[in-house]
Amino acid sequence: MTEPRVPIERAYIDKRVVLLCIWSIILAVATGFIAQGLVGLIGIVTNIAFYGRFSTRFVSPAGNHLGWLVLIVPVIGGLIVGVMARYGSRAIRGHGIPEAMEQVLLNESRIPARVTLLKPISAAISIGTGGPFGAEGPIIATGGALGSLIGQILKTTADERKTLLAAGAAAGMAATFGSPVSAVLLAVELLLFEFRPRSIVPVALASAAATAIRMLYVGTEPIFAMPMLARPSGEALAAYAIIGALVGWLAVYVTRAVYWVEDLFEKLPIHWMWWPAIGGLAVGFVGYFAPHTLGVGYDNIEGMVAGRIAGQAVLFLCIMKFISWSISLGSGTSGGTLAPLFTIGGGAGVALGELATTQFPRFGIDPRICALVGMAAMFAGASRALLASVVFAFETTLQPMGLLPLLSGCTAGFLVSSLLMRNTIMTEKLARRGVRVPMEYGADYLDRIAVSDACSHAVVTLRDDQRISEVQALVPTHQGFPVVDRAGRLLGVVTRRDFIDREPFTRVGDLIRRPPAVVFSDMSLREAADHMVREEIGRLPVVERADPSHVVGILTRSDLLSAHAQRLDEARR
Repeated sequence: MTEPRVPIERAYIDKRVVLLCIWSIILAVATGFIAQGLVGLIGIVTNIAFYGRFSTRFVSPAGNHLGWLVLIVPVIGGLIVGVMARYGSRAIRGHGIPEAMEQVLLNESRIPARVTLLKPISAAISIGTGGPFGAEGPIIATGGALGSLIGQILKTTADERKTLLAAGAAAGMAATFGSPVSAVLLAVELLLFEFRPRSIVPVALASAAATAIRMLYVGTEPIFAMPMLARPSGEALAAYAIIGALVGWLAVYVTRAVYWVEDLFEKLPIHWMWWPAIGGLAVGFVGYFAPHTLGVGYDNIEGMVAGRIAGQAVLFLCIMKFISWSISLGSGTSGGTLAPLFTIGGGAGVALGELATTQFPRFGIDPRICALVGMAAMFAGASRALLASVVFAFETTLQPMGLLPLLSGCTAGFLVSSLLMRNTIMTEKLARRGVRVPMEYGADYLDRIAVSDACSHAVVTLRDDQRISEVQALVPTHQGFPVVDRAGRLLGVVTRRDFIDREPFTRVGDLIRRPPAVVFSDMSLREAADHMVREEIGRLPVVERADPSHVVGILTRSDLLSAHAQRLDEARR
């Protein structure tokens, strides 16, 4: 046997991963500066639109004195975004993450280059003119688009481009909130659809590098500062879990409302380019009565978790923010979802916490923890990014005593949402287009089983010097036969088709057309299955590494199906 074709053994980490790490760090540094530039651009647009001055200082539009003219500002922003979407790229519409998911699943992680430029500019205009969105969504989308662009310029595989896209997205989130760990988890839960060292290592390094860039600008203080929390009692912990479940139930209807509004816009008899202007009119109308709904609203979230916003004020803010955000997002403008979801969830948590405190004063329920649990549970229920939600709330507040309430509350919200809603706010749009999004990530079952445990060891072999007439009776019994010499060394493989229209005195060895494709007995069924696909064959002789010429078994496609049957049987038992 010469030049046997053996499977490609997968390496967890290799030189390509090291190169990918270097590019991910460069990407993260660029994304970190882009994030700060976008914040400055939002500041410029906000100051010009609401205060008539030129400044990069990040301010809230809530302090404006425009009066009824505040209705016009978001409309102008919506018109500009609509024109950019129509004549620039339609991909800038929406909050970015579903669009990035679609490119990962359907387009080998290829995002058009113009999106990298148009997305942050359109988001800055939308948010700066009062759009009730967070800056994090556009930054995440921009980082992902930049990573995809780098992957397209370099010679990378689809998997490597996906890793660069996820690294850019994670860097965008980390650069916005200073939350590197939750950024990695968000990339795993929403973009990578896997948990492998080849992808996790570059994404983690990118997230850390982007956080370092943010620290250069704003320091290490948490973005949502709040007083130190006390250790919760058992009764309070149970209350936080119930509040998380109720917020998770609310997340279901928040998601449905957003898509209901989007469906209403689809029925309008005008071009979609004008929809963001209509959404902007709703933003301005709500902003006239509730100025704090305008803009990103990070100060609102901090006010809730710090206990400064409570009572009827928080309930009013929560409702008005939801109305403004759902109409504006449904119109297809450019903006994010994280900050609005945190605001709505935080407000609901405060309201539920105050009610629980009134009814059960001895439990020691803290409304600030309720706000923290509410904002994280809302995102966990709406997006199903459970771990990212828990860690994000911790990283943005640096409150270790909040971890246990967050874990219980977010898990309860995740559970309720999963029971009541099949798709999420991130995947509903894709599901409507017929895109199937993975929702569960499990270890590959075939990767757990060795070839030696699944193959057939009773191998029917043919000798190369045998004539067809001598083996004719065996041909109908098997699809293929390993061919060996007199010493039992493997020479090749012949199939039932090779015997068709052959002379009876033809030697079996003369039917061999190419060197055999084999698999080692200690390899996994996943490696064997991949080898079958690459070689376009349905069976593989099994050999030992110490003696590759000696056949110890035969592995067929039926053996792979039998392994899956075993998996299903284990699930039923």
